[in-house]
Amino acid sequence: MTRTVLDAAMMLKVMAGPHSWDYTSLEAEPADYPALCADGIAGLNVAYSPDLGHARVDPEVAELVADAVAAFEELGATVEEVTPPFGPEGPELIRFFWAAHVLRYAQFLPEWEDKMDPGLVACMRDAERYTAEDYMNMRQRKLDYVHSLFRWFDDWDLLLTPAVSVAAFPADQLLPSHWPQHDWDWTVWAEFSYPFNFSGSPAASVPCGFTEAGLPVGLQVVGRRFDDLTVLQASAAFEAIRPWADERPPIA
Repeated sequence: MTRTVLDAAMMLKVMAGPHSWDYTSLEAEPADYPALCADGIAGLNVAYSPDLGHARVDPEVAELVADAVAAFEELGATVEEVTPPFGPEGPELIRFFWAAHVLRYAQFLPEWEDKMDPGLVACMRDAERYTAEDYMNMRQRKLDYVHSLFRWFDDWDLLLTPAVSVAAFPADQLLPSHWPQHDWDWTVWAEFSYPFNFSGSPAASVPCGFTEAGLPVGLQVVGRRFDDLTVLQASAAFEAIRPWADERPPIA
């Protein structure tokens, strides 16, 4: 959303805080993120998971992310490669809920199916087999999943992962050409996003290198719930030793 971590800190400070229109907002005012984001991360316990125990990652992306993770030890953090126990539970959950939640558009199929995105239609058709009982059972599994994620973070200040599994590919494709194809399941290349959407954990994607084709690769920095400040501090510390803001694509 921004070109530098400091800009992100300023944006978040403006956006965060209580508001009477938003029942999900917190009562507390946000920390002074811009003033504090340069404080560093020396002494933090940092976990690194290259695949959350299940995700496919393109080798070029994996290599750039692993190199970026090494910088956190230079910054004074203790880094350990781990496999979070909650990771492998995620794929079934996201595929169920993604399909179940788009089912609300099924009312438009009789009139508009031939004009809808084929992937959206396939996703809705897949969800038509679910029952209310299925949904409630999966909802409980999701709550258990989030709880296990929170408990795991009791032992860690941060988690580092790839942001996504692949570099950018053509916008009119659901999946990269070199990956197995599916009628609607795009989540296979975004396995690192939804766990923290489920849990509401703060996360940042920071540029950590470029592929041979010149495409950017992101490192994801995840923190404990409500600990946006540590995520910003880690991102700022990484940015300071691996700057990227001056990198701009050529304009033909």
